[in-house]
Amino acid sequence: MSVKDLLKAHGEPPREVYLDLENSGWVPPEVVNAMIPYFNEIGYGHPAITHKKGWEAYELLYEAKEELVKRIGADSIDEVVFTHSGTEANNLAILGTSLANRDKKGKIVMSVIEHLSVIFPAEQASKLYGFKPIRIPVDEQGFINPEIFKAYIDKDTTIVSIQMVNHEIGTIQNVKELVEIAKDINPNVIFHTDAADAFSKIDFNVKDLGVDLLTISSHKILGPRGVGVLYIRKGTKVEPILRGQLSVEKLWPGVENIPLIAGFRKAVELAFNNFKGNVSKMRHLRDKLMKGILDNVPDVLVNGPMGDKRAPDNINTAFLYAEGEAITVEFSLRGIYVSSGSACSSRVLEPSHVLLAIGRKHEEAHGSILFKVSRYHSEDDIDYVLENIPPAIERLRKISSIKSNRRRTERYF
Repeated sequence: MSVKDLLKAHGEPPREVYLDLENSGWVPPEVVNAMIPYFNEIGYGHPAITHKKGWEAYELLYEAKEELVKRIGADSIDEVVFTHSGTEANNLAILGTSLANRDKKGKIVMSVIEHLSVIFPAEQASKLYGFKPIRIPVDEQGFINPEIFKAYIDKDTTIVSIQMVNHEIGTIQNVKELVEIAKDINPNVIFHTDAADAFSKIDFNVKDLGVDLLTISSHKILGPRGVGVLYIRKGTKVEPILRGQLSVEKLWPGVENIPLIAGFRKAVELAFNNFKGNVSKMRHLRDKLMKGILDNVPDVLVNGPMGDKRAPDNINTAFLYAEGEAITVEFSLRGIYVSSGSACSSRVLEPSHVLLAIGRKHEEAHGSILFKVSRYHSEDDIDYVLENIPPAIERLRKISSIKSNRRRTERYF
């Protein structure tokens, strides 16, 4: 039976609640409306070309960078580079920095739970330029022990890349402390942080953090897919890893996607309007959903920390004795959209490297589900999800081949 036939056989669900914001999501109408004029009314020229439509495009690019400078505390727009995704920004951060410092051939130190768009480029830098990628272990909640971190940094360390917020389990890393440790041991260390899951959810300032490079992704803040940002502190050596006709962005050649950048700019504005209120709402919905799951479904593990040490939008739970892909299908038939295991490998039956790194067994990782809430979700949305999760999991467990004589529930409330 095809997916279309399956959905037709079950009929339309009474409600739809989209909680798969890790992978992608809807775009608010204000963001869509901000993009439309740049397709065929204004600014549809090349921003590097000196005519009216090019000037309009450049003006939008300039204003979008000014907005970002204000939001992250950078010094100038020259420190902001647009790419076409967060993945591209991470690749530029790791490979571009490696290329610029290829004479050193030192170590690239990162955590074992970094996004694959950091881990894979680090491995590539090893093959291309002779760098040595090193992965630091984390504890059962995804935190790096500062003393252990200190042992990995030395005079041969060239690049350090540590996520501010983990994309799967929501762990908020103390990046500022780690930057201070690294630069105290080796002042020449280039420190990168992937802030894609932190921007608009965690209050930070690049000067206060002390980082040299920082990644942002548009779709993580309900902006359009196709826009990424790399902050590069003035004086940090980075070389382009793509070659072509230079545009406004000298480190990322090609025509900038002005309509999408217009949408991203609007998404930034919306995300930071009432920032504290938005974060507070997400945190409330997160806690309500997590507590409701733990109170009403037996044999559940929480992946990652709780409370203020967890991103305000992130819920990741392992439903024991049920398989993740089956859960996503069952939830989908009820109008609840989530992702299983690793969001970046959901069509590959391999357990998440993040969940394995925090000590989850293969079957626990496979039964893990990632939910992400937003400021647009309502109490009714969460009530609907909590009404449907218990019967869905109970049904799947009855037909599951995963059995155990011992059941357990981990509680954090």
